[in-house]
Amino acid sequence: MSPSKPVAILYRMKTPSHVCPFGLKARALLRRKGYRVDDRLLTSREETDAFKAEHDVKTTPQAFIGGERIGGYDDLRMFFSYPRKDKDAKTYTPVVAIFASAAMMALAVSWAAYGTLLTMRAAEWFIAISMCLLAVQKLRDLDAFSNTFLGYDLLARRYVRYAYIYPFAELLAGVLMIAGALIWFAAPLALFIGTIGAVSVFKAVYIEKRDLRCACVGGNSNVPLGFVSLLENVLMVAMAVWMLVR
Repeated sequence: MSPSKPVAILYRMKTPSHVCPFGLKARALLRRKGYRVDDRLLTSREETDAFKAEHDVKTTPQAFIGGERIGGYDDLRMFFSYPRKDKDAKTYTPVVAIFASAAMMALAVSWAAYGTLLTMRAAEWFIAISMCLLAVQKLRDLDAFSNTFLGYDLLARRYVRYAYIYPFAELLAGVLMIAGALIWFAAPLALFIGTIGAVSVFKAVYIEKRDLRCACVGGNSNVPLGFVSLLENVLMVAMAVWMLVR
């Protein structure tokens, strides 16, 4: 017979109006690590407050292993040697997610339209869909985007209203390019905003050597301003030139 699983006691909040997400994460983590979880629910605010006072803690959930209090979800992660998540750490994850999603969408549309994945239109759709997805991220919080964008964009610094117009222009150009409509308008628009963006990023990063956050996926992201930001604008410019030439 295999030895019985070690037991972990977990106190977590679950009321009719609230289920603590960190409690669920803590329970799942303990189970993945081979523990049998003694799941003790705190079903009211009064019960939760009494537990906190008894154990002199400020938050729930709280996990106990071998009679020792480990703590909440973040403490459990550290207990199991997971790295602590730094909310302020720079990351390219949002950009990778957007470009990967755009690539899959473009391939799917190409398959639906032509019965094959690798077409020239798939490449065009990839850039156009990327522009739309990036614009949506900016439009989620236009004020936050403009605050970050004004930190480096040359035209926005001169005309602040451009920081509020940019996401709409990017979205409009992307939609028209997906449809293949009004290219005489969409391509110059993309060329204009892409060129200004590329010059602005190059100046801020490679000439002034400034350490800034990129507004490409919204003002609240931790994506660093750098090569990826420059690539976004260069692709937009390349797409615009290609569609004008074609």
